[in-house]
Amino acid sequence: MKDSQLLHILALQHVSKIGDTTAKKLINHCGSAEAVFKEKRSNLLKIDGIGEVLLSELHKSNHLEAAENELKYIRDEGINCHYFLDDTYPEKLKHCLDGPILLFSSGNINLNNQHIISIVGTRKITTSGIAFCEKLIEDLAVYKPIIISGFAYGTDITAHKAAIKNKLQTIGCLAHGLNQIYPKVHKKYVAEVENNGGFYTDFWSSDTFDRNNFLKRNRVIAGLSQATIVIESAEKGGSLVTADIANSYNRDVFAVPGRTTDSQSIGCNNLIKQQKAHLLSTPYDIPYMLNWELEALKKPPIQKQLFVELDADEKIVYNYLKDNDKELLDVIAINCKLPTYKMASILLNMELKGVVRPLPGKLFELI
Repeated sequence: MKDSQLLHILALQHVSKIGDTTAKKLINHCGSAEAVFKEKRSNLLKIDGIGEVLLSELHKSNHLEAAENELKYIRDEGINCHYFLDDTYPEKLKHCLDGPILLFSSGNINLNNQHIISIVGTRKITTSGIAFCEKLIEDLAVYKPIIISGFAYGTDITAHKAAIKNKLQTIGCLAHGLNQIYPKVHKKYVAEVENNGGFYTDFWSSDTFDRNNFLKRNRVIAGLSQATIVIESAEKGGSLVTADIANSYNRDVFAVPGRTTDSQSIGCNNLIKQQKAHLLSTPYDIPYMLNWELEALKKPPIQKQLFVELDADEKIVYNYLKDNDKELLDVIAINCKLPTYKMASILLNMELKGVVRPLPGKLFELI
């Protein structure tokens, strides 16, 4: 990319009142970032959502000045830049309306493998959460998935380290520029991550450290991936934000269930209860639900549980599925003459009992 082109992209990215969605709208209308700055004010005002306040901010001289400083840092440090219209820009992120117009990277990232998953969760991960995360990545290693996470404490660094241990590519999405690392204690892992993948960020070297950056960063984590997996989460947390973003992108979300009395399982249990995530109980659920080719690893046969106790409504659903193979949740509810809201709860209970399993597209079938 030529310096003149990159300079104006950076300048547009620097305008605080212009988010990525609006920036893309301006670029698509004008043809390039440079053309946006040269376009007549009257023509820009004809664009839906563009007003005088925004244009006044756009034409301030400080944006090009800041862009020149950042461009110098980029060239001096050899930072890789990925424009949203270029081939090097992550394909899955291109489909996200609010994806960054410009992404920076370091390391040896190769996104040719389409098996890309994000693993997120609490920073206060439990020993059982660590064990599940490590076993999940170890068992999925035969598919050579790319493991995405946020390089933070707890779940994030557990996922990165497990990926490296299993010789998998891993990518850390940062909430700050590539000139710093947070938390500082994780600097010791930077070289290993860059040798086995690398880092992405849409933040500049001059951006101040802010907690809101982490929430903004989460859209990159969700957008890069085919699916997002939540290992553990309290009732509120950044990983739940990532799950919501992934849902808004129509990506699959998985959550590991836990005991109702465990504080770090409340968020995951709620995701499952609210049908915002598939229940993830074994590593084999991932390739099965995502339709990965089962060449190197076959899902072991599931032994049907004998003498499972079902209540009256569950028996009705069981008998219906026995006669009709797989079916949509809403169709099951209609044919079993049960409310849809109640059907979701019934199917979840039957799933926990090992009687049914969910399929992509809200389909269910007997095990």
